[in-house]
This record gives sequence, C-alpha cells and structure tokens, in this order.
Amino acid sequence: MDASDEYVSAPGIQPPQPLPIIKTRFPVARIKKIMQADDDIGKVAQATPLVVAKALELFMISLVQESCNQARLRNAKRVSPAHLKQAVLSTEQFDFLAETVGKYPDAVAVSGVKPEPGTGPGRGRRRKVVE
Repeated sequence: MDASDEYVSAPGIQPPQPLPIIKTRFPVARIKKIMQADDDIGKVAQATPLVVAKALELFMISLVQESCNQARLRNAKRVSPAHLKQAVLSTEQFDFLAETVGKYPDAVAVSGVKPEPGTGPGRGRRRKVVE
C-alpha cells in the first residue's frame, strides 16, 4: 500500500476543499482599529474586519460601475463627481448617500455651442517660452 492509497473517496464525492484566502484591497488592521475606536464595541472577532473589508470592496465596485454607466450615458470620457452624484441619485441602493453628494454640482448640460478660444477654464494667458 503506497501513499496514494491512503485516501479513497466514494464515487461522486469530492474531497473537502480548503477555504479560499480572502484578499481585500482595504486595510484590515485599519478597519479593526476604526471599529474598536467606538466605546460600544468590545472585542472584535478576527473574521469581522475581513468581512467588512470585503463588503466595502463590493460596495465600491457597484458605486464605481454605476458612475461609469452614468458617464457613458452622457458620452463622457472621464468619470467626474457629477457622474458619481447622478449615480447616487438615480439608484435606490445609494439613497443613504443623497445628502452627502448634495453639495457637489450637477453635470453641466452638453450644448452644441463651443466656447470662444481663450474663454474656457484654464484658458488664461500663456507664458512665452524663452529658447
């Protein structure tokens, strides 16, 4: 009997798979520190900051995707705060952020009129280049 005969599985039954390692892009230690800063929260289980970090990541993905959709609807090349605001206002899931985004300006309506040269933002006088 060799080492390969040690585990024999019944037909149709797979051996148990190890749990996947959860990698998040948000710092788990900082999330734990923020959670413990509240006096009402006692000890925090080791898995809790991991779950919060993953939930935060999924929330950010959905918010950014909806903002990108709003930018595409307006034929914009870049996502601006106005697109983020419109995503929050148009999606019921993000209603709790409506008051927060209220201070940002709305998207400027695109018109067919082009501004005169030298009148748009960042169109001030140019400095002479000395060669």
